[in-house]
Amino acid sequence: MSKERFIPFRKTDIVQMCENLVSASIPQSTFADFSRLLISRIHYHYHDQLESLKNNYAPFDPNRDTRILTQISATEKQRYQEQFAQEFAQLLDSANFEKITHQDLQDALKEESLFKVRLAVSFDDFTQAVFYRRGESVKKEVLTSWFGLRKKEIEFTNYDRVAVYITFKDEAYFSTKRKVPLGYTPGATIVKLFQNVPKADLEMLFPNSEVRMRPIDKVIIGASAAIGGVVVLVTKLGASILLIASLFAFWFGLRQDQVEITQQHLITFGIGMGVFGSFVFREWTKFKNRKIQFMKTLADNLYFKNLDNNAGVFHTLVDTAEEEDCKESLLAYTFLLTQFPTGTDAETLDKTIEAWFAQHHACSLDFDVSDALDKLVAMDLVTHLDARYQAVSLGEAISRLDDYWDNIYQTSH
Repeated sequence: MSKERFIPFRKTDIVQMCENLVSASIPQSTFADFSRLLISRIHYHYHDQLESLKNNYAPFDPNRDTRILTQISATEKQRYQEQFAQEFAQLLDSANFEKITHQDLQDALKEESLFKVRLAVSFDDFTQAVFYRRGESVKKEVLTSWFGLRKKEIEFTNYDRVAVYITFKDEAYFSTKRKVPLGYTPGATIVKLFQNVPKADLEMLFPNSEVRMRPIDKVIIGASAAIGGVVVLVTKLGASILLIASLFAFWFGLRQDQVEITQQHLITFGIGMGVFGSFVFREWTKFKNRKIQFMKTLADNLYFKNLDNNAGVFHTLVDTAEEEDCKESLLAYTFLLTQFPTGTDAETLDKTIEAWFAQHHACSLDFDVSDALDKLVAMDLVTHLDARYQAVSLGEAISRLDDYWDNIYQTSH
């Protein structure tokens, strides 16, 4: 299993780690000033990104409760949608999410669900369906069967976070299919965020997933219905069936003795058919209740796994991406300042930070050094010359960040 770019510590914890690394030579209050200014600058950048995401998503937001000032053409809506998809992918990358491949989705459809529900998904209903995940781990769980008499421990791949981006096809498509996406408008784009999703159950995150009976459930219900039906036919309708068979045999010349059907025979046959009809209705109800039980199981799982929906996802992911950028930038600058005062190359810095986490925090991760260095260079806090990166002094870094805020709203006249 590959290492994750995600740093599994809170931003405040990373600030504390960095303060501990520089505390021997630099006053803690000075580094605290630097951290606050750096975090504020990154926050300002993500505020702009959040506003752009909201504006591009607004024309096709299924939960919009505001009026539209001017009507948007289909061409403009498509442009907004493409821009949103591009920005959303960039946001997920910044939040250290990884794209779930088409093969992973196909494997999920083939694997047995952990919550014993078989689902079917119609992929033709979507123009786009993209899944992203963050935090991959192997977990164990004990599954019970045969009324709890049989227990089996299984290992499965679990995703800590899964983001879903799906666009439904237009109304013309659903008109030809004579159906509509339940709870959604044709052409709508939905965005959802889930937690603790087993890889084998990814299909339950699709908005059009439908519960299907597993083969074992069909066998159990079918066998029960068949045995019960035979018993009812033999005990309640056996004599009536023999009488009717004799009557047909007489009509077709297969027997010579005339068959006489009395009122008592008809009453007995009517009672038997009533009992048989009651049995069929009971078995049909049992089948429907079984399916409702499976749908409840699916709904319960989704209820506790769902974190956010549509525009609300932006706020969660923007906050997550901002945290990741802050953590990466703080770590890269601190290690350059303390471990490599004369500078070093990106690969050495990357390995040093990863080794430090493994040694001091028993944490294996794939530190995104290139993204961190690019941001630090863009903010003029790190110099880059001949493949070597060197941090400016802490005092100079604070001065440059302070100047940025002093001049951020200045405009040319």
